[in-house]
Amino acid sequence: MIALVAAATLNPWIPLFNGKDLDGWTPKIKGYELGRNYGNTFRVRDGKIIVAYDWYGGKFANKFGHLFYKEPFSHYRLKVEYRFVGEQLPDGPGWAYRNSGVMVHGQDPKTIRLDQDFPVSIEFQFLGAPQIPPTSKPLERHTGNLCTPGTNVVLGGKLHTQHCTDSTSATIFGDLWATAEIEVHGSGKITHFINGVKVLEYEQPQYDPNDADAKGLIKDGDLLINEGTISLQSESHPIEFRKVELRRL
Repeated sequence: MIALVAAATLNPWIPLFNGKDLDGWTPKIKGYELGRNYGNTFRVRDGKIIVAYDWYGGKFANKFGHLFYKEPFSHYRLKVEYRFVGEQLPDGPGWAYRNSGVMVHGQDPKTIRLDQDFPVSIEFQFLGAPQIPPTSKPLERHTGNLCTPGTNVVLGGKLHTQHCTDSTSATIFGDLWATAEIEVHGSGKITHFINGVKVLEYEQPQYDPNDADAKGLIKDGDLLINEGTISLQSESHPIEFRKVELRRL
């Protein structure tokens, strides 16, 4: 117990979001230059980062966006509190309904192409289900999943190239807040937690040599990813983040 307290004292939780503004964060939205916050997509209200589309004129038009923190990290535990709200824009992809996430081990946003959908990264994917009507069968929809834009991982001792992989989490219904944590050990083990429960684990995050964007990030043939950026997603369904904090390991 004493060792745990000492570790927490030496490596306290660091707030990446100050609760007042987007200081330290930079948006990159598909089709627009780095730093342009098209449609005021990312904003702060009532101590929360809000991802909203009320200035989009009713059409998402595949303007996938990411809000990047100012520095990369390698060994850490990241904690995010989030909830889905409102309605998805009508032309948003079906798979993007109550879908968002946090990208870790991501590429430098300065290297992202103007029309690139997603940064090369490891995605800690969030999915939600609608509120359960009294007479309806609940929809099972796991959260804290893994998606791999331009990347692969090792899962169960084997190279895992499937783009998205479900966790074992419970379903989060309606507008309930959820606490998502991801523990990252450089190019080693990565573990996902939802509301304090471990739901997925894998290791050796690495660039996919068959992905055009990833190819440009591979140095001296080394595929392993030891560090990278952190970013919050915008995928056509409104979402709120009320806490984003990190503990270095």
